[in-house]
Amino acid sequence: MARVKNGARRALVWLGAIVVGLYGLLAVGVLTGGASWTPSLALDLAGGRQIILTPTLAEGSDQEIDQADLEQAVEIIRRRIDASGVAEAEISTQGNNIVVALPGNPDAATVDLVRQSAQLEFRPVLVVGSPLPVTEASATPEPSASASADASATPEPSASATDDAAASSDAEATAEPTASATAEAAASSSASASPEATATDDATTSDTVSASDLSWVTDEVQAEYDALDCTAEENLSGVAPQDPDAAAVVCDQTGVAKYILGPQEMSGIDVATATSGPELSSQGTLTGRYEVRLELTDDGGSIFADITGRIKDLESPRNQFAMVLDGVVISAPSVSTTITGGQASITGSFTQESAQQLANQLKFGALPLTLTVQSEEQISATLGADQLEKGLIAGAIGLVLVVIYSLIQYRALGLVTVGSLAIAGTITYALIALLSWTIGYRLSLAGVAGLIVAIGVTADSFIVYFERVRDELREGRSLQAAIDHGWRRARRTILASDAINILAAVVLYVLAVGGVRGFAFTLGLTTLVDILVVFMFTHPILMLLAKTSFFGGGHQWSGLDPRQLGRDTVYKGRGKVVLGSKPTLAERKAAERAAAKEADAQETTPASTEGEENR
Repeated sequence: MARVKNGARRALVWLGAIVVGLYGLLAVGVLTGGASWTPSLALDLAGGRQIILTPTLAEGSDQEIDQADLEQAVEIIRRRIDASGVAEAEISTQGNNIVVALPGNPDAATVDLVRQSAQLEFRPVLVVGSPLPVTEASATPEPSASASADASATPEPSASATDDAAASSDAEATAEPTASATAEAAASSSASASPEATATDDATTSDTVSASDLSWVTDEVQAEYDALDCTAEENLSGVAPQDPDAAAVVCDQTGVAKYILGPQEMSGIDVATATSGPELSSQGTLTGRYEVRLELTDDGGSIFADITGRIKDLESPRNQFAMVLDGVVISAPSVSTTITGGQASITGSFTQESAQQLANQLKFGALPLTLTVQSEEQISATLGADQLEKGLIAGAIGLVLVVIYSLIQYRALGLVTVGSLAIAGTITYALIALLSWTIGYRLSLAGVAGLIVAIGVTADSFIVYFERVRDELREGRSLQAAIDHGWRRARRTILASDAINILAAVVLYVLAVGGVRGFAFTLGLTTLVDILVVFMFTHPILMLLAKTSFFGGGHQWSGLDPRQLGRDTVYKGRGKVVLGSKPTLAERKAAERAAAKEADAQETTPASTEGEENR
């Protein structure tokens, strides 16, 4: 008995610690100026800034802008905004324009990310290494060439010529790991720290030194490379393009490696188009793999032939060229032959989807497309405070109805429902406010709808539990035994129901867009809170209330009076049932002692307990 009581109190103490911890973290955020006591609101409730972008083609271009190009631009802008931590942004196309609506008052850096046009660059690879930053403890004499952390990197594709002169299978380069440097590369990279490699000034280097020369790896470039963390989300998208005439330090788009690249040698304007499809062998048979076919312009083909002719005999990874879009490497194939004719095939471990994605990225980057700002203005909330007020009123009405129902149906036991709802609301509010601070989450009207639905989800859990307990009382068990048996049965039902809600929320969040995702997010969040409250508040508090004379004695206003539950029986001990009259205090005490002994026996012999349940 004492063990059960102590367990219930420990659960309540842990719950109190969680609540205090959540609001303590929020208070720290408020004091440091990064958080607010109220959650941030989304575009539909708070308004924001709208930017209309108009794509324009380069002068003299004979290409046309189609919907696929606009959709690819939308996807790039979406990745930039998501990486900046702005949630609930709306990005869409209207005719040939792209409309970006950012909630609240976004900072200048976020707005600049939207205005920035994506540019495709082709740069030679100088150094490849681990995506993690180099610390003093892990630094080696040649940190730029260390490949020990990259053994698990997936093989990079290779580039091969597809013109008639180079159509044989020997023309294709074998795949090399993206983030592995050979011993020769390590030796060469170490030269970057030598005086001869770093003494050349920028003006001389840009005029006389090859773009693949390791003299581009200066002390400053090496320091930037060592400090770069490619496991951080902000470095994987929305990165501003670097100086095309200097070395660049960038991440792979998947975060598996980081690169030092030479100056830009080609741009997207040198690419005519890109397509994807099944790979064919030199005999014209399907290999079962996919490839990306790159078609260059006349000028681009000439430049590409010079690049591949220069790097084909270099050691790995300097025999690779990197395709950089939006500040990250989207592919870095290796070459082993000079590619002429203006056509190249990129092969590797592609799936149909990844090959199509790379082709789209190259095609979009190849398009001489510039996004110019047509207009930029502050916009008012599309729904506004009035709709939020109505949503909150609807939620309050639902909450009041649940409370009234609970008090009528369960009498004093309904107060446990009220307390549980209050605890769930307190925790949910703190979580949403913290998420607004930490990940930039914004509460939309759809999210408010998810919170309102959560009231019913939480109340449903209490109803299942209480009804299980009352069923056990109807069968003649004491209150303590009824709580033990009812909880075992109810928790399985509660967990199954909440698991379905969480699964539905996850599917909605992954597949839906816009406001539906806000609804799914709050629904999943509140369902998790419901599980926490039921296990750490509702059940423990009912266990403690069962020790009181009001509830444990089956008072007529407690909601646990067996005679009001449809059975005029009072359980007095194992095998002893008295019909009719209300038990005396001594009889109730005896029944409680018998129930305690029964509960202890059930804890030590679970097999007999289940047998009794089946009977």
